[in-house]
Amino acid sequence: MLYKHFTEKLLGLQGLNITNIEADEKTIVMHAEMEHKEHICKKCKTATNKIHDYRTQVIKDIPAFGKLVSIVLRKRRYRCPCCGKRFFEENVFLPKYHRMTNRLAAFVIDKLRDERSFTSVAKEANLSVSTVIRIFDVISYPKAKLQEALSIDEFKGNTNGEKYQCILTDPVNKVVLDILPERYGHYLTKYFKNIPQKERQQVKYFVSDMWRTYADTADVWFKNATQVIDKYHWIKQAVWAFENIRKAEQKKLSPQLRKYFKRSKSLLIKRSDKLKEEQRQQVDVMLYYSANISRAYWYKEEFLKILTHKEPEVAQNALAEWVKNAEHCGILPFEKCADTIRNWYTGISNSFSTSITNGFTEGCNNKIKVLKRNAYGYKNFNRFRNRILHIFSHQQVNNEQAAA
Repeated sequence: MLYKHFTEKLLGLQGLNITNIEADEKTIVMHAEMEHKEHICKKCKTATNKIHDYRTQVIKDIPAFGKLVSIVLRKRRYRCPCCGKRFFEENVFLPKYHRMTNRLAAFVIDKLRDERSFTSVAKEANLSVSTVIRIFDVISYPKAKLQEALSIDEFKGNTNGEKYQCILTDPVNKVVLDILPERYGHYLTKYFKNIPQKERQQVKYFVSDMWRTYADTADVWFKNATQVIDKYHWIKQAVWAFENIRKAEQKKLSPQLRKYFKRSKSLLIKRSDKLKEEQRQQVDVMLYYSANISRAYWYKEEFLKILTHKEPEVAQNALAEWVKNAEHCGILPFEKCADTIRNWYTGISNSFSTSITNGFTEGCNNKIKVLKRNAYGYKNFNRFRNRILHIFSHQQVNNEQAAA
């Protein structure tokens, strides 16, 4: 009894008696049968323990000890003495018409929480790729309810004939809300129109990049929300402007200096107060070679100083002053940058009043890129959507447990 108890505990399959084990370097084959006990006829509800015959079935189980595991189950068929009905004995680990255990299916679902391909999971579970896909397709995630903050962004999915798909997240609670097949205005209108008005009114912050379609969507469907432009997207406008000037000016230099400027561009982009003394001297030498780079460097530094202000009103006034100075500075890239910031000034100024950004959303996009690369792309959008939501579903569960 002690041996049987530990065998059941090790295998995790109750009521299963192991009669023999065959093993080699790669596989373990267990011959087993269920305990002989009384069963109830499903037709007339009469109790019986009379065996009609035996059938043998090969069942795949989860890998163990670094080897693939299968069970050769000797199944009994009982016969009812009252109505003559014949039926197989019951067990809790093998569904009807299945050739794998319940826990192998659960094993596959759990492995698919990573950015792994269906093929790699199929190899580990000793199943075909189509079987793994069929197991996963049972999963379906409904769209989640909107919360206090809504972040929206696009990613290159190349699925369902569309180049870009759209992701909705809750940046405060770190939850992926939904994946949309398109990022265009007509689809976003159709999608948010089907969401109850009361739910949409709960959204207080609408975070996005500088794409007009998102701003128009917020104006129409989230009138109570504060539109926030993600800090990364508007800060890089000034960095790009400076980089355009550096690239144009370094083409005028000798090949040796051109290589030096290119390899040292990180020092030019970095904030001056973050440089070490030796690095600051290197920057001064580079600024000496070009008056245009020197002027552009000053505008870039003045722009980055805005981020050091802790009070929102002070930062907003500093940004307005910078735009006023830059829009007629005579440096075309910075004039375009100032024009862009002026066009998006409301959303940018709102970013000083909250710490909410698109950082979590961008991190999700990176994971999605890894998933897509491992799978060499997805054709079926619904499967792609469910796979993404499945990867991030554990975060929602953890958040709910923490809240409880």
